[in-house]
Amino acid sequence: MHIQQIESKIHEIRGQKVMLDYDLADLYEVETRALNQAVKRNIDIFPSAFMFQLTENEWERMSSQIVMTSLNKRPKTALPYAFTEHGVTMLANVLKSKKARLTSIAIVRAFITLKKFISNYNEISETLKELENKYNQQFKDVYEAINYLLNKEKQEISQKERKRIGYK
Repeated sequence: MHIQQIESKIHEIRGQKVMLDYDLADLYEVETRALNQAVKRNIDIFPSAFMFQLTENEWERMSSQIVMTSLNKRPKTALPYAFTEHGVTMLANVLKSKKARLTSIAIVRAFITLKKFISNYNEISETLKELENKYNQQFKDVYEAINYLLNKEKQEISQKERKRIGYK
């Protein structure tokens, strides 16, 4: 299983990185209905920090943003469940197959890769902001000097064109 395939199925909802039930069912090679039934039979190991159901608004926004391969996987009327990294880990315990364990490992690795990327991105972003602030000040000084010189030339030209009045 390729980490890029898994990463493309990780979404941000409510400020959390999550995977939707139909994507997980596809990865685990089970029906979405079967996955959700297994979760409901073991709901005590899926607190709200591990899994939550999308609201209608969230689902409408998501389904308009992502291209779904098949509406049969998840009809728009049935609201999907979103699983955090911890919820995905718990799915391996619920599904209890070798495929589920291997898939969970791959998914957790994808979450870790994503976290590392975000961490590196934040560091790069901070460095860029620092450089921008430093060089913007230097360029501001250059722009002010250029504007001063341009305005000085305009003043000199306007003084030459100005008709003198008074005693000669």
